[in-house]
Amino acid sequence: MRTIRYVFLAALAVALITIALANRAVVTLDLLPAELAEYLGIGYSVSLPMFIVIFGAIIAGLLIGFIWEWMREYKHRAAAVKHRREKDQLAREVSKLKVAKAKSEGDEVLALLDA
Repeated sequence: MRTIRYVFLAALAVALITIALANRAVVTLDLLPAELAEYLGIGYSVSLPMFIVIFGAIIAGLLIGFIWEWMREYKHRAAAVKHRREKDQLAREVSKLKVAKAKSEGDEVLALLDA
């Protein structure tokens, strides 16, 4: 399994390096379209190599997807916590009832074994 993982990572590295070398041209990214920037008086732009834009978009998409999924699964995590608390409470109650029943029957050995 370790070898397969290293082969996959090496292939991924070769693919990313190939994409980076093929997309070295500098592009200009504008915060707003030219007309809107002129109207608002906010004209921020940055020049970056194309591969940085591509990799940045991939990373941003992954982060947005992870955050979206984490927020979507909140109800499942909350339900799991609720069920875990109920299970722990019921387990404590059962153990208390076992000890109380063994003591009421007068068998201290069974009470010690159940505890």
